[in-house]
Amino acid sequence: MKKAMVGLSALALLAACASEPNNDGTTNDQLDTNANDSATTIEGGNEDFLQVGLMSNPVSLDPHGANENVSNSINTNIYDRLVYTNQDLEITPGLASSFEQVEDTVWEATIREGVTFHDGEELNAEVVKQNFDRILDPAISSPIAFIFDMIEEVRVVDEYTVEFETAFPFASLPSHMAHPGGSIISPAIIEQSYEDMENGGQPFDAANENPIGTGFFQFEEYQPGNFVELSKNENYWDESDAQVDGVTFRIVPEGLTRIAELETETLDIIYPVNPGDVTRLEEAEGVGVYQAPSTRMAYLGFNTEVEPFNDPLVRRAIHMALNKEDLIEGVLDGTGSVANSPIAPDVFGYSEDLEPIDYDLDEARELLAEAGYEDGFQTTLLTDDDREREDSSQLIQAQLAEIGIDVEIEMVEFGVYLERAGAGETDMFVGSWGTVTMDADYGLYPVFHSSNKGSAGNRSYYENDEVDALLVEARQSSDDAERLALYEEAQQLIIEDSPYAFMYYPDLITGLNDDVEGFWQLPSSFLYLRDVSLNR
Repeated sequence: MKKAMVGLSALALLAACASEPNNDGTTNDQLDTNANDSATTIEGGNEDFLQVGLMSNPVSLDPHGANENVSNSINTNIYDRLVYTNQDLEITPGLASSFEQVEDTVWEATIREGVTFHDGEELNAEVVKQNFDRILDPAISSPIAFIFDMIEEVRVVDEYTVEFETAFPFASLPSHMAHPGGSIISPAIIEQSYEDMENGGQPFDAANENPIGTGFFQFEEYQPGNFVELSKNENYWDESDAQVDGVTFRIVPEGLTRIAELETETLDIIYPVNPGDVTRLEEAEGVGVYQAPSTRMAYLGFNTEVEPFNDPLVRRAIHMALNKEDLIEGVLDGTGSVANSPIAPDVFGYSEDLEPIDYDLDEARELLAEAGYEDGFQTTLLTDDDREREDSSQLIQAQLAEIGIDVEIEMVEFGVYLERAGAGETDMFVGSWGTVTMDADYGLYPVFHSSNKGSAGNRSYYENDEVDALLVEARQSSDDAERLALYEEAQQLIIEDSPYAFMYYPDLITGLNDDVEGFWQLPSSFLYLRDVSLNR
């Protein structure tokens, strides 16, 4: 299979709407060029289904209970949303046949009639209201509530019409609705989740045991550590239904084991693929790679509340000391592009007119001296055991040594990493953020607005009143040109303050068997498998 390079088009909205965030990477393993030696026997599940290899168990099979790649990749195939992003990156009707702004702060959705959930429950406006009320219920503590926190009220107008009133005009609402977090689950699951909570259980247990949506695949079985199996929904509401009888998501943590099992035809699709393994797949018989730009930005983060990183001069100096081209070659094997701003080029709000911080070791040393660190200093860099982030951490360590900064790398398990970074228990840390909605609000507001300090997204604990005001004004504007100008101004301030040193935008890399046809992947990296077929 030849490498498929896919370009991104500009985001378009529904005609009715006139006005307009990763855990990629693999575990650390050593290269084994012998596929047969690396392969393992995968037991259980339907071997006649499409076989997809993922790196970990899903955090939750409840779309309101997780916001990470594995969960979203599985849940996107079980559940539908009111609108969704299609292959051309256009916002397209889903469970809502129309979704339009009827007042500055009111959006109206017309719900499709005749749609049923996998358990036979019927979809209507009341069910949609129940879903969003649940997402926004503080007692639920949904990790995706921040995506919809501008919604003040959800109102049922009639059986198939629902209104969303926002606290302010919010032009990006259709893009947020297309996020997997906006998936609609069965009312029976919602009812069960509240009963579970009354009995001391957790709100997402019901869907973890038996997820029920309206999607083109329906749940069959989940064996943690082994597989999640879905079968084709024969009663899917849309004429464009699934092309395979089912899909088995296999849990294969080791990146090279996934590759070996693709080569031996145990798996049909694997994600992610480490950039260093692309050549191996390109040279292997019967397999290849799908490669496309992503909306993920990888960064070196600073805790701006601790010395010496509370000084923007120090942060800028470190930003200047990063050789981003070397990072792309050394970490990504060239499969990415330099990041000079917080959001990727294909995100609404990106600007080519920003003044980046360029690589300049002499000026970096001068800035350190001006900040009082002429002889450098010692610090720690927190990372997890992801192969990409481990490699980037080691290169960062070597690059910062050139300006006298002695970096000790502290590697922890991913869950511990998230907990510590969210709690501000860091000096520096390596991370990434994907602008899932393709709109700058998602790429900037959760990450740099001071109200989101901590696990909500602002892990640098960055605070700048001017940036806060610009981001609020931008998300409340309904004029595209005004929003673009505001986002450009905010990004320039963020670049100058450098709470993050932006490193690169990595490409998506997915391994495919040659029998796989119709595969495509959104820049957010979620696996949308409705159109995939097997030529065998």
